Amino acid sequence: MIREFLIVGAGSFFGGGLRYVVSRLLHESPLQPFPLGTFAANVAGCLLFGLFSGLAARGGILSPTARLVLTTGFCGGFTTFSTFMNENGTLLKGDHLVMMTVYMVASLVIGLAAVFAGGQLAKVF
Repeated sequence: MIREFLIVGAGSFFGGGLRYVVSRLLHESPLQPFPLGTFAANVAGCLLFGLFSGLAARGGILSPTARLVLTTGFCGGFTTFSTFMNENGTLLKGDHLVMMTVYMVASLVIGLAAVFAGGQLAKVF
């Protein structure tokens, strides 16, 4: 457990660092106020998560440790959106369309509400 924790932490360190770089590079986008840096990181993270998961599923290409550091660690640090989309894809593949819809809508609505609630809570302190 401690070994896996450190592996995920190392991947998260590099993923989070790269997300910062991508966001800074795209901060001055002509598409403002569209959050291009976050959008780019999220889409790239989804692509990479799918690639790494696909390679792991093929067997022998990625070890379980490599998959852990690349998906949960790196992609998780780069973006949590990749994990969110992968989980929705798994629900869809399993013919759980209603559950996927509930998860997607609830995550977006409640997540946005939580962001606002956290902002309001911060005003108390």
